[in-house]
Amino acid sequence: MTTAQPTSELTRPIKVKGLPGDTVVVEADAGERAALARRFGLPGIDSLRAEIDLEQRGKAIRATGTLKAAIRQACAISGEDFPANIEEPIDLRFVEETGVTASDDEEIEIELEADDCDEIEYSGDMFDLGEAVAQSLGLSIDPYAEGPNADAARKAAGIVQEGEQEGPLAAMLKGLKTD
Repeated sequence: MTTAQPTSELTRPIKVKGLPGDTVVVEADAGERAALARRFGLPGIDSLRAEIDLEQRGKAIRATGTLKAAIRQACAISGEDFPANIEEPIDLRFVEETGVTASDDEEIEIELEADDCDEIEYSGDMFDLGEAVAQSLGLSIDPYAEGPNADAARKAAGIVQEGEQEGPLAAMLKGLKTD
């Protein structure tokens, strides 16, 4: 029994043979942005655009460029929606699927350097640049982002910043601090 791969909200198939020589622009339309917002638990995505250069390197394809997005997300403290801008470099490498998998008692160890790019496997004669952009967006969203009213929400909830505590225990702890 085979399971179907879920379809991406942002599909941009690229043929491996005859890669585009010009910069590839992946820009999400309103429906794609709404679907991606649901996927990533965001109140909304106002814009999403990536400009990517593709280069054949041996059997791999290197994709480098920039992802820019204007999103709306919920503040981790107040829960209120606020706008946030994302601008991230993209550095990916698409490699043909090898079919080699580790068995349960066997491990495959891969050494990565700090400047290594993310590697994405594909099968057949095409890869999905759109899904790679979507995944890059998902990884660049700050799950603990604080909106402009975070401090007011903390104060209303009685949460104080470090060093602002009051009371006898706080005074005693201040006396123990050495600079």
